[in-house]
Amino acid sequence: MTKNLIVITGASSGFGAEMAKLFNNQGYPMLLLARRTERIKALPLDFTNVRVAGADVTNQEELRTAISAAEAEFGPVDLLVNNAGVMLLGNVTTQDSSQWQQMLNVNVMGVLNGIQVVLPGMIEREHGTIINISSLAGKKTFVNHAAYVASKFGVHGLSETIREEVSGHNVRIAMVAPGAAETELLVHTTDKQAVTDYNGWKQTMGGITLNPRHVAEAVNFIYSMPQSVNVREIDIAATRQDS
Repeated sequence: MTKNLIVITGASSGFGAEMAKLFNNQGYPMLLLARRTERIKALPLDFTNVRVAGADVTNQEELRTAISAAEAEFGPVDLLVNNAGVMLLGNVTTQDSSQWQQMLNVNVMGVLNGIQVVLPGMIEREHGTIINISSLAGKKTFVNHAAYVASKFGVHGLSETIREEVSGHNVRIAMVAPGAAETELLVHTTDKQAVTDYNGWKQTMGGITLNPRHVAEAVNFIYSMPQSVNVREIDIAATRQDS
């Protein structure tokens, strides 16, 4: 049975890398996108039906070019996972506003860019799924997360709005909202106190947060359901996470 094309942004590490491994094991053709393509190429994958491309999700033309090339080889995109994201923690009174803009550009505009590239084709075919990786910070607040929370509340809002708009076309828009996880998201935070506070909170969970593999499994579960069924949102976190 021929399987349809899956596109994953931010596929070089964390959730995206785990999704790539899971869907690769299931035999799906994939387009894996990231700025650090060498990290994708180092993943333990069978690259026979995998295309790797460097793309910045804030640049819609880069996305469109990479996706069009993959579609020419594998057929139309049936699943887009908007996974690329950035988390820069800091107190709003002192954080550099350029970091706010970076999070809004990647976390919100990057998602919208990906959606606009693939959605018209899905509507025309009346088939397709878009899964946006949000965060529990898209549902509730966290200290030192003000701009990140704003960006993820945006992901929740745009996802539900577009889901309503395209539901009549049999296209699924869904979200997975992870809590704290063992990813590289924190490494780009420059506010040392915010990092200290985060790591202190992590210790209340026994020092280990959510394994990214389980987020990939949640994405796979949503996609594996019949097209007539939309699991609209999965919130997933370590059991010991209190918030």
